[in-house]
Amino acid sequence: MAALILRGDEILCCQRTAHQALPLKWEFPGGKIEAGETPPQALLRELQEELGILAEIGPEIARVLHTYANGNSVNLRFFAVHHFEKDLQNRIFRDVRWVKRADLPSLDFLDADKELVRRLAASELL
Repeated sequence: MAALILRGDEILCCQRTAHQALPLKWEFPGGKIEAGETPPQALLRELQEELGILAEIGPEIARVLHTYANGNSVNLRFFAVHHFEKDLQNRIFRDVRWVKRADLPSLDFLDADKELVRRLAASELL
């Protein structure tokens, strides 16, 4: 699960640390579903853990199935977040920044996110 957190024409982007898998790549915040959680519940929990916010999880925007060169596959679901409470806190990332939609492709995103990034930058989604 991942969140497309929106603020006007900007989307919140997060950079992985040097110690994580796929270091220093950019991504959208989110994580894995735990037993007994629905996708929106999982995303709400992950955003609280990673960013300290209480998000209003909106509609699902896209699904991406991607297989990396090493054979690992990810099945991602992206949800819109138009509103959240509390101040953003960077709890786990190297960097967190608001990025204008058109500027998204300038960041070095995870391969699994690149087609979505292209579509967001072209205003094909949201």
